[in-house]
Amino acid sequence: MTLDTIKGSLKAKGVRLTRQRQILLELIDKSGEHLHAEKLFQLAQLEDPKLNRVTVYRTLKMLKSGGFVDELDLMHFIGDQHFYETRMKQEHAHVICLRCGKVDEFFGEALETIRRQIQDHLGFQVALIRTEVGGYCADCQRTRAREFESAREIEVRSEASGNAKPPARRNSRRAK
Repeated sequence: MTLDTIKGSLKAKGVRLTRQRQILLELIDKSGEHLHAEKLFQLAQLEDPKLNRVTVYRTLKMLKSGGFVDELDLMHFIGDQHFYETRMKQEHAHVICLRCGKVDEFFGEALETIRRQIQDHLGFQVALIRTEVGGYCADCQRTRAREFESAREIEVRSEASGNAKPPARRNSRRAK
């Protein structure tokens, strides 16, 4: 949904589009990020210092129940935080780096293929597909590779200098 569509739908339902609601909607739609409620509150206060947390939570609840925003957990990367984005016309998968938390969106035929397969094989009418993929972004893959290499070099140097730790003893019990 476009921002204008959401605004029009809210007005058609008799929901006043207050300045504070407008600020929150625009932040969700135009930030380019997946924002959790606290971050949304912080950004909104830069626009309107009088805006309070209660307004943020009430507005998010109203937008979510109206089907205007989606609430995502994004693999609970930041604890139990939920993130918000405006409902899009095109389905997409969220790709989350488990190390740095970077979130990318994947659009593609693969999602439409999954939809068709589910409908064809199960006779299930799919209304919504929400997909999350966890892994490591290219930057974090390089960082992890460097960390593993450094750890390996330290281990090799330690073994060469005779400072290697003896293997850990296993605590085994014999059956009586």
